[in-house]
Amino acid sequence: MIVNGAGRARLAAMGCNHVPVTEFVVRPAQPDDARTMAELMAAVAAERDGIATEPPVDIDERAALFARTAGGSVVAVADGQIIGMVHVEASRHGFGELAMLVDRDWRGRGVGSALVQAAIDWARGHGLHKLCLEVFAQNTGAIALYRRCGFAEEGRRARQYRRASGDLWDTIMMGLPL
Repeated sequence: MIVNGAGRARLAAMGCNHVPVTEFVVRPAQPDDARTMAELMAAVAAERDGIATEPPVDIDERAALFARTAGGSVVAVADGQIIGMVHVEASRHGFGELAMLVDRDWRGRGVGSALVQAAIDWARGHGLHKLCLEVFAQNTGAIALYRRCGFAEEGRRARQYRRASGDLWDTIMMGLPL
């Protein structure tokens, strides 16, 4: 899917829009994307506030994992660079766990909305009945995005993640029936 004016109209119809969109392409991940995906994850992990992974990230190990699991991933690409990615881990029980990250410079530009919609489409196409995710309670931007895309809060885990700093962070569990 190319996200521009026409792509924005599709996202709006799905309720997953909120900002002006710069042109980028959303496509299934390929095994040869794995290293770039791992490098993007390491960059986002270095921010230490949006995803559970913190530095150091073993790029080779993560790239090998991404190469093996590329079939459940979708990437957003602009000017030949991967700027975001989403992965759905399908359970044998019919639900999928969503994990997503977007390059800092591309946040607030429609990438997250497009990736969530791609994950929803992927999950429906694979016969899943529900998508769920866990997000840090202080990640208000991500929570707002997930809500706009139809996810609802299903619970909270107090002091769930021990960070490298020693702080314990709460998470919010969210779900979307398909």
